Amino acid sequence: VQLQASGGGLVQPGGSLRLSCVTSGFDFDYYAIGWFRQAPGKEREGVSCISSRMDDNTYYAESVKGRFTISRDYAKKTVYLQMNSLKSEDTAVYYCNAVIFGQPYWGKGTLVTVSS
Repeated sequence: VQLQASGGGLVQPGGSLRLSCVTSGFDFDYYAIGWFRQAPGKEREGVSCISSRMDDNTYYAESVKGRFTISRDYAKKTVYLQMNSLKSEDTAVYYCNAVIFGQPYWGKGTLVTVSS
């Protein structure tokens, strides 16, 4: 099982970024994928999650609702996190996650820095 996050970078407040999580090694259609983030000196927190192909439900943390959009491309086995109206408090390392047969798998994170 592998998950690889990318797309981070430096962006000004109010700007946008799109993160990608490319996956392999498991049946992508049948597992929920989540995005988490960890800011300096803080605990890792859940940001957004999208359920399996069965229903494609989405979940967002209150802090990102209305600004972030999660989606998945089944052909590319990739989950995206579109982040708009970015704020300085969104600065963090972002990770994607899948839980396969009760075992959590984490991708290597991608750093998002929101600063002027």
